Amino acid sequence: MAMTLHHWRNGKTFEGTTDRFSDVTNPATGEVTAHLALATEDDVNAVVETAAAAFPKWRDTSLAARTQIVFRFRELLNARKLELAEIITAEHGKVLSDALGEVSRGQEVVEFACGIPHLLKGGFTENASTRVDVHSVRQPLGVVGIISPFNFPVMVPLWFFPLAIAAGNTVVLKPIEKVPTAALWLAELWKEAGLPDGVFNVVNGDKTAVDGLLTHPEVQSVSFVGSTPIARYVYETAAAHGKRVQALGGAKNHMIVLPDADLDLAADQAVNAGYGSAGERCMAISVVVAVGDIADELVRKIEERTAGLRTGDGTRGCDMGPLITAQAQQRVSGYIDAGEAAGATVVVDGRTVQPDSGGKGFFVGPTLFDHVTTDMSIYTDEIFGPVLSVVRVDSYDEAVRLVNDNPYGNGTAIFTNDGGAARQFSNEIKVGMIGINVPIPVPMAYYSFGGWKNSLFGDSHAHGTEGVHFFTRGKVITSRWLDPSHGGLNLGFPQNA
Repeated sequence: MAMTLHHWRNGKTFEGTTDRFSDVTNPATGEVTAHLALATEDDVNAVVETAAAAFPKWRDTSLAARTQIVFRFRELLNARKLELAEIITAEHGKVLSDALGEVSRGQEVVEFACGIPHLLKGGFTENASTRVDVHSVRQPLGVVGIISPFNFPVMVPLWFFPLAIAAGNTVVLKPIEKVPTAALWLAELWKEAGLPDGVFNVVNGDKTAVDGLLTHPEVQSVSFVGSTPIARYVYETAAAHGKRVQALGGAKNHMIVLPDADLDLAADQAVNAGYGSAGERCMAISVVVAVGDIADELVRKIEERTAGLRTGDGTRGCDMGPLITAQAQQRVSGYIDAGEAAGATVVVDGRTVQPDSGGKGFFVGPTLFDHVTTDMSIYTDEIFGPVLSVVRVDSYDEAVRLVNDNPYGNGTAIFTNDGGAARQFSNEIKVGMIGINVPIPVPMAYYSFGGWKNSLFGDSHAHGTEGVHFFTRGKVITSRWLDPSHGGLNLGFPQNA
């Protein structure tokens, strides 16, 4: 019998007041594994008010004590990451090795947050005027809302809440309905790490819950990752209610292959970046741009590698798992139909895949198109599935125009052995994250993640220094003290507390 999942409030499960529930499904088998309570407006208000009540005490907890709790969370997560990866595979469908990689990349931000004291330091100027000193501080915002997508149910929330918590904020996380269990698991891990009740909370739900976070007066900021239309809605709604917003949207990522590139390396990486996680990545490569006369050989090499991939249940040692829902399966298959009808050459057809699965999962196999043109829907739209399109161009300049004219600007890559071409590409391309002989240029946690154009709404990128600044406010204090004071005698060695 499928379990029922609720919310997490004030350090324990919170059932709320709803009479609405949605199904949580294993996409590899089609089996319903849980029923999820969908929050009412009253439920959202109750969770936010709990976070608001916890904020003053957490804000005033010493920085040393806060970072010690974050470090204990880091240790617990390291010890139990396989357990968390198995939850991801069961609800999202990505293969276990990919799920473990997701946890590890999110863990990098936890480790970065352990060093946040250095980034929260202010400046100090003595005698800016006669006997007048000036110093600056960074202080937390209050309650912060995080709305996470289905494709990275662990990594994306970990981009945000470790920094928010370490900086002294309280958090309300709203995971997507399709993959909620990981968020509740993380809440329990925070409690085990010693985080005070009310600092980290989870509210499950649909648009009612999203709108509740976007409009609640106690929520000071909203962090979101998802499709571009929803990212725009989140940004506009939250900003209209006076909140800080970082809303990361969709993508159409190009991988340019120059004639001097190592074609075996390029083919390997095109397959890895195009079909990993069944293409359900905002940093997936969905377009390979073959420059010059290398296209035939490059397509052949990609085809050879694609044809050998094994699709199926992520627990069975397969290379690629299912799509998240039956609707996603139908949508991706429809794009393949449209690409074929528009005249693109179907080199590998994922519609005919025979998956290794114990049930009726939502599978589309790796699909490769050649001779794709820029007016086809398989080029213009973010498919979010295992569909890789090859576009042929005559020159480097034509390839750059292709990328710069695209409305998205999340990530791009160039494969070449020409350092001058790579440097020029990095300088003139209008994209936020660039890979040189690296197909998925997701930066390390101490840099910031985010794109340009329709791939980002708001000024702030995720994690890194920008993430710390997003979750804090700057304050400058000017002071004059005419008389000294002292606090008595204490010969003990001073300690952080």
